[in-house]
Amino acid sequence: MKRTMVNGVAAAGKLLLVASMALAVACGDDDDDGASEAQQKGVGDACTSPSDCAETAPECLSQFKSGYCGISDCTGDEDCPQGSACVAHDDGHNYCFLVCREKPDCNHFRPADAESNCVSSIDFVDRQPGSKACVPPSAGD
Repeated sequence: MKRTMVNGVAAAGKLLLVASMALAVACGDDDDDGASEAQQKGVGDACTSPSDCAETAPECLSQFKSGYCGISDCTGDEDCPQGSACVAHDDGHNYCFLVCREKPDCNHFRPADAESNCVSSIDFVDRQPGSKACVPPSAGD
């Protein structure tokens, strides 16, 4: 009788494990790998033409070295995809730049010679102090 009870508990444990795994797979994040809306749209990616950007909303900003898939002329964060912020750049224009915690967050799809820097010493249109964004080098740098 003891052996039957142990086997029953083991079988129930295996069934629970299989059910938990199936539930975890079913509740996945729709293949976005945890990427923000901005990352899914390609904000921050290097580009040479608009077709290099994942969607039409980000444009290929050629004023940045190796191009930058972003949005120009934003007036606030509401104009930017989630995961990016409206930044007043030192060239006199506003852009939606990818937000970051550290430099590697900025350069998944950028070449080494045109890496963006994760900086807080920029003018955010809406963000609180301490925020950081991926700022690419200008094309002339």
